[in-house]
Amino acid sequence: MTPSSFHDSQYLPYAVINSLHTKDKVKIVYADKGYAGAPNRGFLALNKIRDGIMRKDNINAKLTDLEIERNKSISKYRYIVEQYFGISHLHNKGNIARFPKMITNIFDIMYRQFAFNLRKGAKLLEVIPV
Repeated sequence: MTPSSFHDSQYLPYAVINSLHTKDKVKIVYADKGYAGAPNRGFLALNKIRDGIMRKDNINAKLTDLEIERNKSISKYRYIVEQYFGISHLHNKGNIARFPKMITNIFDIMYRQFAFNLRKGAKLLEVIPV
């Protein structure tokens, strides 16, 4: 969670860097068009991580058919993560900070994600009828 005055795209290196010091390093990073840009692509190239950042249309250069296909193939992986955000926005007002302090909102979102994952896991395992 970041303050609303900062764009999330500048935090991509921080989200990835910890895995570079583990046995199971990140091999590819999937991200939406908001993360497109030279700094993030350069960081991934420098650390030998495959670039799964979607391509963005520019005024100067329209997307080619190959880039459009690439974006569609990336979205097949990204929807798994994005599904949580869509459901939380739809049902739990997940797009609104419920508390005035950042740390309280972090815990709130963390517990909501735990509950979402437990419910989804139970559905997948068919342990409990949901």
